[in-house]
Amino acid sequence: MSEVTDLIDAYRAGELTLDELARRFHDRAWPAARPAARTVDELYERELEDPDPPAEGSFDEVVNAYHAGQITGEEYKALARAVTEASEP
Repeated sequence: MSEVTDLIDAYRAGELTLDELARRFHDRAWPAARPAARTVDELYERELEDPDPPAEGSFDEVVNAYHAGQITGEEYKALARAVTEASEP
């Protein structure tokens, strides 16, 4: 388990609101496996089509949570937006 999955689990258990989870995702350091996406849509598409194995502590874990039905599409988009905004200069 990593900080990302721990945070998602805390959200699912009702220990964090979506806004709190998004703020934590915005504030944390994310590993840079490739150039940052310029838009939420670009991040969304890139991550959903990424064939590489998930990297622990990376946004891949959020994608996996979405695919496992642990978060909804709207929740995924809110988290992707928070991460994208954090990477903006």
